[in-house]
Amino acid sequence: MDIPLVIVAGHTGLDVIPTLKEGQSQLAELLVPGQLRQVGPMVLATGGAVPNTGMALHRLGTPVRLVGKVGDDLIGRAILELIRQEGAGLADAILVEPDGDTSYTVILSAPGLDRTFLYYPGPNDTFCADDVPASALEGAGIFHFGYPPLMRRMYLDAGQDLADLLQRARAAGLVTSLDVSQPDPDSEAGRVDWPELYENVLPFVDIFLPGVDELLLMLDPERYAALMDAGDGDGDLLSQVDGVLLDELSGELQELGVAVVVLKLGTQGMYLRTTADAARLSGIARILPLPARKWRDRELLAPAFRADVVGTTGAGDCAIAGFLAGLVRGLPPDDVLTSAAAVGASNVEAADAISGVPSWETVQARLAAGWAQHDTRIRLRGWGWDVDRRLWIGPGDRGGLIASSLTSGEEVLE
Repeated sequence: MDIPLVIVAGHTGLDVIPTLKEGQSQLAELLVPGQLRQVGPMVLATGGAVPNTGMALHRLGTPVRLVGKVGDDLIGRAILELIRQEGAGLADAILVEPDGDTSYTVILSAPGLDRTFLYYPGPNDTFCADDVPASALEGAGIFHFGYPPLMRRMYLDAGQDLADLLQRARAAGLVTSLDVSQPDPDSEAGRVDWPELYENVLPFVDIFLPGVDELLLMLDPERYAALMDAGDGDGDLLSQVDGVLLDELSGELQELGVAVVVLKLGTQGMYLRTTADAARLSGIARILPLPARKWRDRELLAPAFRADVVGTTGAGDCAIAGFLAGLVRGLPPDDVLTSAAAVGASNVEAADAISGVPSWETVQARLAAGWAQHDTRIRLRGWGWDVDRRLWIGPGDRGGLIASSLTSGEEVLE
């Protein structure tokens, strides 16, 4: 089977990751002015949606074209060289801004804590729809765009440039896919009217794959703050997520026009909700080799897989790569979602964003061998556990899975 080409466009940068040792988990104590603190080796790796998702797709054996922008400086040249080391021709569509200083992110990933990011946008702020010419869209099945909250031209004017780009990709016969990142609340992006932007952009998005925390922050900041305050004492929003909230968020996105909603849930796995509109899914299936009937009106949650965690940088990007890789291979939704969670788990077994991602065949072999999953702490009343497929089936699912293989959510959670 010929696998359709995936275009990954958007944010591109360099990740600078100092290795923090055991006992250095309190960043406030580590970063004391005037003090010298010894750390481990520095990891330098490509970062952003374009290198992370794009090169993960390449490692999974999926044809991919990367479209991003770097500066003509030492960091930019390092990014291009790192991409070329992954595959000949992968950097051919990366633009170089002659006078630009390339984007970078310092990532402080302390053991046992969420990551802290120090970010410089560089040429990502000047990336615009015109940077993706018609020739860059040729021969592809999916156009995936990542991280518009970190790209100024993509969020100005209620995301009009982003909407134009997605509309043009759709008109060229591609399935459109979008991922976002959490904006800095003190920056210009933090003051954007994100609900208005979504109303303008999502009608041109077929597949939307945000993290549940960043999505809630942008759609309903007050509710986000309330859930953070009600968390497990350390700002753990996921401890407050339940099936009702997932249903509400995915329903709101579907009303805006998204056909396939995927919510990344971190250590709790990945949630999928698809449209009941048969014509909408048939349109996607004419481009990708999807079994449209099996994708109609689905609600699933795949738990995260157990892994020896070295670093979590790029886990969401790699999970997206796993999802898109399953789509272009024509798999049913349960297999696609499970594979996405598995690729995300593979990622965390290395410090950088992609080194932990193996081949597609290796991922599938690990799943077939009974890869252990984490218990899901999200409250899923009314859901059922599919013993055979090892995932949760939501009350909104109309896919007709075999009822005898299901155990009630209430019974499993008790």
